[in-house]
Amino acid sequence: MASKTGAPHHDLANAFRQGNFKPLYFFYGDEGFVMDELQALLIEHALQPHERDFNLDVVFGPEAHTPAVLARCGTFPMMAERRVVVVRGFEQLEDNEPFKGYAEEPNPSAVVLLICNRKPNLAQNPYRALKKHAVWAEFKTLYDDKLPGWISRRLKAKGYAVQGGAAQMIAEAVGPELRTTSHEIDKLIAYVGEQKTITEDDVIHAAGHSREANVFELQKAIGQGAYERSLSITDALLSGASNRQGEALMVVSVLVSYFTKLWKLTSCLEKRMPEKDMPGHIGVSPFFLGEYIRALRTYRTAEIHRAFDALLAADVELKGGSERGARLILTLALGRLCARTPAFS
Repeated sequence: MASKTGAPHHDLANAFRQGNFKPLYFFYGDEGFVMDELQALLIEHALQPHERDFNLDVVFGPEAHTPAVLARCGTFPMMAERRVVVVRGFEQLEDNEPFKGYAEEPNPSAVVLLICNRKPNLAQNPYRALKKHAVWAEFKTLYDDKLPGWISRRLKAKGYAVQGGAAQMIAEAVGPELRTTSHEIDKLIAYVGEQKTITEDDVIHAAGHSREANVFELQKAIGQGAYERSLSITDALLSGASNRQGEALMVVSVLVSYFTKLWKLTSCLEKRMPEKDMPGHIGVSPFFLGEYIRALRTYRTAEIHRAFDALLAADVELKGGSERGARLILTLALGRLCARTPAFS
């Protein structure tokens, strides 16, 4: 059965590295980082640096004209095995319907990559023809529950194993934006050096935190309603930060993600979902599920909603909506987060 999202990313990447190219590729979706990486990989392995001046064209749909782009696609290489044409923002290339004909009979001496920054209308040409004749792939934004797996695979591809909940910790600290996540992975690799196993402590220390004072311990303390401990951890995070406001915004972002997972978990429990299915539904590693379940022993759904209100207010203040300092803003937010009554006796 054909994949609903076309050629897998790792298959495309491996083919490019091995020098196996098809004449026409059609990528689309809202996850631009992966498409950018594949474009760079294609160019790196399809052409030698000295061949690119005469055999590489990267054009932008809004700035180009279809006849001129088709002419470039049909041109034969100059003193090279192939030429490469990349059209970014292909969906914005005016009157691009003639690419239907090109899809049916592409230039065998060229490698053409057409990139759409969103999902186009695949029922219309040229997209219907491209999906039929080109190597195609759809790149969707990665859901939170898929991010730890993506991080583990990326580290493995770079020669590193992941221990315990390290991948989940990276995902929670950084968020779903793959470009930022990739940057943090590279920083983590630089930190561990020749050590080939990434541990939870590595994730914490690479971020400049300690085992006792980090955002993950802060989540745990808030889940237990431990205001004084939460405040102590927050003070330690802010005192060690070169940019207190930036650190405070990071804390708020992590806590929003934390309470979002708690909110999803309440639905799982209400539906009596099997525990083995809960991690995937809420977007955590099974390694951390117990911590979230324990936090719900003291959090009602209404209190989770109030937590969102408190964090939104803190976010607005930190982004210029108040003259208060970062420490005071977080102190007040923590007070609201921890001021609750137990949900269960």
